[in-house]
Amino acid sequence: MSTRSVNKANEIVPTFVSKPGNVEAPHIQNLISKLNLQTHLEGGYFVETDRDPLRVPNPFRVDDSHTANLLSNSNQDDSSRSASTTIYYLLTPENPTGVFHRNKARTMHTLHKGRGRYVIIHADQTEHGQKDMVETFVVGHNVDKGERLQWLVEGGKYKASFLLPDSEGGNTSEGLLISETVVPGFEFQDHDFLPAAALHNLVTAEQENELRWLLSARA
Repeated sequence: MSTRSVNKANEIVPTFVSKPGNVEAPHIQNLISKLNLQTHLEGGYFVETDRDPLRVPNPFRVDDSHTANLLSNSNQDDSSRSASTTIYYLLTPENPTGVFHRNKARTMHTLHKGRGRYVIIHADQTEHGQKDMVETFVVGHNVDKGERLQWLVEGGKYKASFLLPDSEGGNTSEGLLISETVVPGFEFQDHDFLPAAALHNLVTAEQENELRWLLSARA
């Protein structure tokens, strides 16, 4: 079983910490099976549910810093993109964190169940000599308390997420299940993880210490 850490309001600290060798609870294993989810490079689980057959010209600059370099079977055709793609994405008590990454395309998120906290580094809005704005918010069904049912992350922003208890002040979670629609459609050529050196340059020293645990070892 995963352990739960103390998480005060608005603190960016892990709430659920999985231990090596732990397995998902049976009802979560059933959800993963029913939705045909697989593990994601960012953490959590996903499955692509739609890829628009309409192809559009690739609007992005081609470079060599993308996550496709980590994959042996990625599509290397950079001339076009699907008009959109959609996935299910799931965080669980045993796989509770989605590490910092960014896409070139904008991503619309829609909540299905559960609660989580998102952290956004607005790296696309940096002014010379200034540190980036860091935004954090809770996604969930308690709209009266400001929890979000939908949220948009524009391209160029670094994003991370982690699981919260299903109820504020609680200590259990059935998992955070969302959909993500990427426009134009997702390709790993348009994706990269946040390196530690880049985090150092983007945020203050205090923020760097607070956010370091959300970095990927793949960066």
